Amino acid sequence: MVMLILILLIALVVYIAKGIIIVQQQQEVIIERMGRYEKTLQAGLNFIFPILEVPRGILTKVTQRGFDGQVFSVLKMVDRIDKREQIYDFPRQNVITEDNVSITINALIYFQIIDSKSAVYEIANLPEAIEKLTQTNLRNLVGQMDLQKTLTSRNTINTELRTILDEATNKWGVKVNRVEIQDIFPPADIQASMDKLMKADREKTATITEAEGLKEAAIRKAEGEKEAAIRSAEGAKQAEILRAEGVAQARMIEADAEKEAIKRIIEALEDKGQPDKYLIAMKYLETLGDLSKGQNNKIVYMPYEATGILSSVDGIKQMFDKSSK
Repeated sequence: MVMLILILLIALVVYIAKGIIIVQQQQEVIIERMGRYEKTLQAGLNFIFPILEVPRGILTKVTQRGFDGQVFSVLKMVDRIDKREQIYDFPRQNVITEDNVSITINALIYFQIIDSKSAVYEIANLPEAIEKLTQTNLRNLVGQMDLQKTLTSRNTINTELRTILDEATNKWGVKVNRVEIQDIFPPADIQASMDKLMKADREKTATITEAEGLKEAAIRKAEGEKEAAIRSAEGAKQAEILRAEGVAQARMIEADAEKEAIKRIIEALEDKGQPDKYLIAMKYLETLGDLSKGQNNKIVYMPYEATGILSSVDGIKQMFDKSSK
């Protein structure tokens, strides 16, 4: 009897221990009773009735490293549903573009399980379903673009693919947060042609840039020479103006001096008579002196009007003689 009670106690302890389930944060457990959905266990300490209630497993992709160091992914059945954001790195796949070029694309997808019940009961193999859905839609999107557009439209492909996957996986209780195209590998011959084209474009750009630089330098040099010529002309103009103003001012001073001299001569000869004849005679004699200057002046002649001038000089002489008397 004691042995039976002991066995029953041990069985009870084992039964209670089997019924205790501790769920970690950001995890959920689907519980079925007699094959039907019963409840979803949240994070913390939970208790179920063993045998009658059992956790329902879900397939997930697990990354492992082999003995040779290679990393590979395998499917594993687990009874804890991870509600954190997960990442799937899909293997490279061949895709044909609109212009019939076969390229290789490697993609990443970031998703999160929102509804654990739908993820368990609405799809049989969630990782494989997401992978195949991503591959088929990626082929459709790239098949509508040529090679050049595919290489330059990664953001467009990521956005459109994320929208399509998010709508398709909503029924499975999955939220696709983002899709990233890792690498796009065109064929080797096309890659070589693209490299040559890029090199030619860079050389063309360098030539154009150099030509534009030389053009800009020539324009600036011409503008500088033009500005220098303008300033030189303005300087010469200003110098001529100043020189002319100086000559005019000198002439005005000379005229004022001559005016003052004539005024004084007139005042000095005013009482002696005929100052105008004196001035004319003096000016004529000065002119005759200028005509006789120079190394090549060998002939001295007397103008026709000289007799009148001599009479004026004689009159001046008589005038001074009268004054002395």
